[in-house]
Amino acid sequence: MNVLVCISNVPDTTAKITFTDNNTQFNTNGVQFILNPYDEIALARAIELTDGGNGSVTVINVGEVNTEPTIRKALAIGATEAVRVNAKPHDAWFVAFQIAQYIKTNPFDLILTGRESIDYNGSKVAGMVGELLDLPSVSIIKKLEINNDIATVEREIEGGKEILTIPLPFVAGTAEGVAEPKIPNMRGIMSARTKPLNVIEPVAVKTFSEVIGYETPAPRGQVKLVPANDPGKLVELLHAEARII
Repeated sequence: MNVLVCISNVPDTTAKITFTDNNTQFNTNGVQFILNPYDEIALARAIELTDGGNGSVTVINVGEVNTEPTIRKALAIGATEAVRVNAKPHDAWFVAFQIAQYIKTNPFDLILTGRESIDYNGSKVAGMVGELLDLPSVSIIKKLEINNDIATVEREIEGGKEILTIPLPFVAGTAEGVAEPKIPNMRGIMSARTKPLNVIEPVAVKTFSEVIGYETPAPRGQVKLVPANDPGKLVELLHAEARII
């Protein structure tokens, strides 16, 4: 089984976020970038499914040359080879289109993404790739098992769980529970240096969106503590200040 895992290069969650050019550009100075945690989960499951000579795992990233350390980490974790589409990822549509175009000439049995990237949290790429390839797609799955080219996936829905069976190939956006992220060992780190990383140029695609500006969340208001033995004061504040009752 040949599996493609789509990976993103995202800012570390501890990074201080600022903007430049009148709040129209993300300021990357001093920001550490990492492999998107949800994509790590997808990669871990792909490695488990192909372990023991049962297939290969390719990772694909839409990004410029500065994303290659993240790609090499994916190779160190256990991916067989990697592809980088040499372009700045403008939005989810651009990324999905590039991935779909690659798959059209390089078919896979299973395409995995994270449920979302932790920078924009859009959860769009998996569904768009499936639509562009006319393949089934399921997002935010919690379990993934494959038996005789039939996948069984489990996802949470309001009030319960949904279990689906899907024939390969299909696209899945993975979430927590599918697998535990893997830590690269020294052997993996050394072998990642020689594993194939194929750089391809992007295909032309119409732009449907543009960033007008960014803004940070409003600062949190002052916290007021109410003594546990004074519920009347709490009711008064909820009514007069919070205006929710």
